[in-house]
Amino acid sequence: MSEPLTATEANTARRRGLTLIALAVAVAGAAWGGWHWMHARNFETTDNAYVAGNVVQITPQMGGTVVAIGADDTDFVRSGQVLVKLDPADARVALEQAQAQLAQTVREVRTLFANSTALQAQVSLRQAELARAQTEVARLQDDVNRRAPLMASGAVGKEEFQHTNAQLTAAKSSMAAAQSAVLAAQEQLAASQTQTEGTSVEQHPSVQRAAARVRETYLAVQRAQLVAPIDGHVAKRGVQVGQRVQAGAPVMTIVPLSELWVDANFKESQLQSLRIGQKATLTADVYGTKVAYHGTLAGLGAGTGAAFALLPAQNATGNWIKVVQRVPVRIALDPAEVAEHPLRVGLSMEVEVDVRDQSGKTLSDAQRTTPVASTTVFDAQLQAADESVRQTIAANLGHRQAPLARKPATQQHAQAALSSPSVQ
Repeated sequence: MSEPLTATEANTARRRGLTLIALAVAVAGAAWGGWHWMHARNFETTDNAYVAGNVVQITPQMGGTVVAIGADDTDFVRSGQVLVKLDPADARVALEQAQAQLAQTVREVRTLFANSTALQAQVSLRQAELARAQTEVARLQDDVNRRAPLMASGAVGKEEFQHTNAQLTAAKSSMAAAQSAVLAAQEQLAASQTQTEGTSVEQHPSVQRAAARVRETYLAVQRAQLVAPIDGHVAKRGVQVGQRVQAGAPVMTIVPLSELWVDANFKESQLQSLRIGQKATLTADVYGTKVAYHGTLAGLGAGTGAAFALLPAQNATGNWIKVVQRVPVRIALDPAEVAEHPLRVGLSMEVEVDVRDQSGKTLSDAQRTTPVASTTVFDAQLQAADESVRQTIAANLGHRQAPLARKPATQQHAQAALSSPSVQ
């Protein structure tokens, strides 16, 4: 049996143990300090990060009854693919009525142009009658002028001279009536041309109004089919066949999983080192550390999450406890890596940002010159509506169009005829 340690030996052993512990703590502290100086201080990390993306809601632009569903949850759809069909019966009836109204309007406008042509001919006829009356007045006036000296010498009888004068008076009355007829015809022509002047049948306001109605109803028929505005995967389908849906009610969602980013929520104390353009390494919980994504800081949020919450904190009331705030930082991902290892919206991520490069800005001042997202699938609907209008108008124009505007020469000729000196 060993002898018990003396007090001196016990103190020595205790001191030796404490020294070893102190050395171990010092070594660990030095190691941590070296690691922090060489590596950790150059990186900011957070596990409060989640995958985000565009979540496109599909909503009808008109109410109707669902007759077919073309895509279900998890399905991949292409831009322009039909997702939901609504009953188009009412819209088709309205379209047929609008097309019939457009056809009738085109024919009515054609009648206006035809009337203008007929009135122009009427003006020409009245002008010819006026010219004939003026010629007759001039002839009779010459007869009177020749007989007046002869009547004084008795070569022409008084009765004959009076008869010639009566004929001259009647001719002047006829000429005045012809002038009035020309004026009346010109006014009728002007009144008719106010409805057709400076335009054509296709561009006439009445035709354009009826054409706008055709476009409206044609688009209503087209919108009975809900199409995918972008490529993506269907999620959150909430519509059933036979269901009556209202305009603006969401029926399903499309998520383009090829266009994802990460919203990393950093503490406010970490923001001083973050700059736009810095590189980041990310790992997803779904794949673990064996798959690493590489991204770039695209921008820092304009406020903390609490500032934009539905019920923001009221720190000015009651007792207050300081809570560290977080600011969302958007990190753009490499599309090739996302395509190789697909992600889903809402997945958890761990983010490590290399903050050694401090040349970037903390707030973006670049103005966006391209849209964040766009689609062209609805352009074809308007083009088809325009084509329907064109065909309806063309089918009712007939083989020949009336003149587009009155002829200035006709009006000048009429004015000249009225302003010509009459024989008194």
